[in-house]
Amino acid sequence: MTANTSLDDVDEIVHEPSREFVESTNVAEFMRTHGIEDYEALIERTTTELEGVEASGVDWFWDEIVDYLDIEFYEEYETVRDDSEGPQFTDWYPGGELNVAHNVVDRHAAVDEERRNKVATIWEGEDGEVREITYHELHRQSNQVANALEKRGIETGDTVGLYMPMVPEVVSILYGCFKVGAIAVPIFSGFGVDAAATRIADSECSVLFTGDGFYRRGDPVYLKSGADEAIEEAGYVEDTIVFDRLGSGGDEAEREIPWNDDRDEWWAEAVETADDEFETKSLPSDQESMLLYSSGTTGKPKGIVHTHAGVQVQCAKEVSFGMDLKPADRFFWVSDIGWMMGPWTLIGTHTFGGTVFMYEGAPDYPEPDRFWEMIDRHELTKFGISPTAIRALRKHGDDWLEGHDLSSLRLLGSTGEPWDPESWRWFYENVGGGECPIINISGGTEICGCFLMPMPTEPLKPCTLGGPGIGMDIDIVDSAGESVADDHERGFLVARDSCPSMTKSLWSGDERYLNEYWSTFEDPAMWDHGDWAQKDADGFWFLHGRADDALNVAGRKVGPAEVEGALIDHAAVNQAAAIGAPDDTTGTAVVAYAILADDIDETDALREELRAQVGEELGKPFRPREILFVDEFPKTQSGKIIRRAIEATYTGEDLGDMSSIENPAALDELEAAR
Repeated sequence: MTANTSLDDVDEIVHEPSREFVESTNVAEFMRTHGIEDYEALIERTTTELEGVEASGVDWFWDEIVDYLDIEFYEEYETVRDDSEGPQFTDWYPGGELNVAHNVVDRHAAVDEERRNKVATIWEGEDGEVREITYHELHRQSNQVANALEKRGIETGDTVGLYMPMVPEVVSILYGCFKVGAIAVPIFSGFGVDAAATRIADSECSVLFTGDGFYRRGDPVYLKSGADEAIEEAGYVEDTIVFDRLGSGGDEAEREIPWNDDRDEWWAEAVETADDEFETKSLPSDQESMLLYSSGTTGKPKGIVHTHAGVQVQCAKEVSFGMDLKPADRFFWVSDIGWMMGPWTLIGTHTFGGTVFMYEGAPDYPEPDRFWEMIDRHELTKFGISPTAIRALRKHGDDWLEGHDLSSLRLLGSTGEPWDPESWRWFYENVGGGECPIINISGGTEICGCFLMPMPTEPLKPCTLGGPGIGMDIDIVDSAGESVADDHERGFLVARDSCPSMTKSLWSGDERYLNEYWSTFEDPAMWDHGDWAQKDADGFWFLHGRADDALNVAGRKVGPAEVEGALIDHAAVNQAAAIGAPDDTTGTAVVAYAILADDIDETDALREELRAQVGEELGKPFRPREILFVDEFPKTQSGKIIRRAIEATYTGEDLGDMSSIENPAALDELEAAR
């Protein structure tokens, strides 16, 4: 994403892949196989109706990709999709049967010894402990999870909660749920009691996996007591399986954790004693696989419903083509299992028998070079992270990168928050060595994938998202629903068609689903993603923040991300957040919060300097009425700044659903800054 008011600051192509690299990529091989000449022709072939071609591009691609990527169905589907009820309720791969677990673990463990013994997951704890899990071990443990679930009465369609520390066992739990046909409900391990309880209650899961705790910045964080309180608040949970990360279950345990003998069992007793053979269930294509929660602006979070076929083909396609996964790659995307990028990375990589790297702790512990040190030591090849995290690491300075060999990296990835050009360039030049493309993606929990995704074969401008993902019929439209993409105007980012991984509906029902995503444009029906987008004259796509966040100042509109970009351009500012506040004169006034660089004093003179800078870059009407200094912003687990929380705190309005917030103390600091 880009936070610029115009495209002037990002108009230079800074990454141009070599011919040798382009020809080596998976997406180039796909194009050669099908006689597709370039990226523009690729998107046209996979998204549009072509004269003389029997199937639409969308149908052709999502049918072709199954065999091309060797995704195995137990029973062949009858047709690629049934969209007789419109794109809102498309039934993908009807008549087919499959199971994600078969594709990501079973078939790899069943072949030759080399494949079985390949490392599926490398895990590093914050304390430096390293564990490697092979496909054979992952298969055996996933079977034990499935048997443990069946023993506790879990059947196809039942929900199972994962309120787990980020340990390798979360992979076995996820795949064990898939095997038995249960719907996995990942819950971010950093959530507090209320947020966890909301998700447990909404999903009504009777089994919950959790842990005694995990490590964060050198100290243990005790998870079990929070899980107990959430269960007490939510109900439903009858069996809790507790993983021993901190040593609480041993004879030498330093801390006694709360325990309910009628409900709680240690992982070692419940799972490790179970049979390690299990026949993975053959399930209909549209059988629910995961229930992922996305925060709602008001009310309870949205339960996003994913299917086995949907997440299987989407995650595999994107990791293979967009991230150019190769057999020797070691893929690290900084994520908790409770954020969609966690399952996305696992499913996409393990489909091809690849290796995922997982890390438990803080990015700057014990020093700000923790990521760079791990990339060097483990020879990681793919590294994905949020722009916010890069801004935080960048402020520590370039010295922390020195002495670390990052030459193993082939591709970089990012999502979750707007980029500013300076931080994008720093990531590209200092972490990627000026050679690794940044695959900056935008999609979301609702599709467990990407609407926009650069291909590694294409040149890049700073902050760009490239263009539509393969097989994704994406457009930019005005308020009347007319396309403005080729006019290079700013408009609404929409999907003109569905894709296999698009949420079936919402867990709470169709009414909210249709209202949230399909009510803005109804003739023809289009999915409104809620972002401002723009395509420049060279064909590069950019995002300008949330369309519903636009600030209308005296009849002129500006996006919060544009104000924030202007503030970040100042050397004193590390991060910024802009909101709209009621104003008697202009209707809405801009109010900005800033996190300053180290050793910068908070002065009235600096406030005026920052106000002037915004006015100079955006125009005088958009100068912030007020600039407030804080040390942190409220953020989600994915690194997104929760601007509505900032605005509500400033105006004194109801905060609404705050279950997605990772750092509740930030709200107190906002209140104190007023």
